[in-house]
Amino acid sequence: KLPYAGALTPTEAHALTQHGAILVDVRTRAEWEWVGRPPNAVFVEWNTWPGGARNPAFADELRAAVPPSDTPIMFLCRSGGRSHGAAALAAELGYSRAYNILEGFEGDKDAAGHRGTVGGWRKAGLPWTQG
Repeated sequence: KLPYAGALTPTEAHALTQHGAILVDVRTRAEWEWVGRPPNAVFVEWNTWPGGARNPAFADELRAAVPPSDTPIMFLCRSGGRSHGAAALAAELGYSRAYNILEGFEGDKDAAGHRGTVGGWRKAGLPWTQG
């Protein structure tokens, strides 16, 4: 009962990028630079940096970066929350094959409160760059 086409694990999403699916990273510019990012991703902030306010231009920026089509479009954030919202909005905007990437780039926090050890794109050993 998702408001978009479905949800994928990071490994499933990576496999789909190999077949033409588009990966949209919706984290902040700070996260892209300091934490890392998947190669060949399209970057459209869901929340802006600094401050974390919702990006009022998200829909326009998404349409400009990736015009609506039947190509699968997958949304990635830190742990899956912002990307859920982005995928839901994309579906409203006419992206019929919008997906949320579960676990996000960093995954959930572990018992020590650190990310990167419990799920996520990086933990799965998928390609990424930093800086």
